[in-house]
Amino acid sequence: MTLTAIGTIRTAFARATGAPIQPYRAAGSVGSVEIFPPFVDGLADLAGFERIWLIYWFHRAAEAKLRVIPFLDSVERGIFATRAPARPNPIGMSSVRLLAVEGNVLRIAEVDILDGTPLLDIKPNVPLYDTYPMSRCGWLDGRVDGPVIADARFERPDL
Repeated sequence: MTLTAIGTIRTAFARATGAPIQPYRAAGSVGSVEIFPPFVDGLADLAGFERIWLIYWFHRAAEAKLRVIPFLDSVERGIFATRAPARPNPIGMSSVRLLAVEGNVLRIAEVDILDGTPLLDIKPNVPLYDTYPMSRCGWLDGRVDGPVIADARFERPDL
């Protein structure tokens, strides 16, 4: 299996501690995505989408764990029942607001990604395909949602 970075994500978040944990909690945060020259042609027609999925490598995540205490809980959970970054394959995804496409640069908002993160892929967010009516949400059922920012629990100690 081979993955190739197609660009770099630029944000104001140098460390996980203090960063929002989901894009919808990241109101007011802006950033950019620098697409590497060989991949710029792939940006054609992207400007018409309000939101895009960024698929990226958690390059600063702590080592993989199969059980973690997620940000929204105080109970240990299986990694695959969370969105914690300490994964066997540290791949992340965020649906961010696309503000503009300027040459090889995407201007984005509502971003929860660390600065310098390697970008693996971009996909348009299409509500018809990406939104499902749901009646259950596992251990998150019944939780009251509120603003939450990350702490250092999933950050590599050597950075």
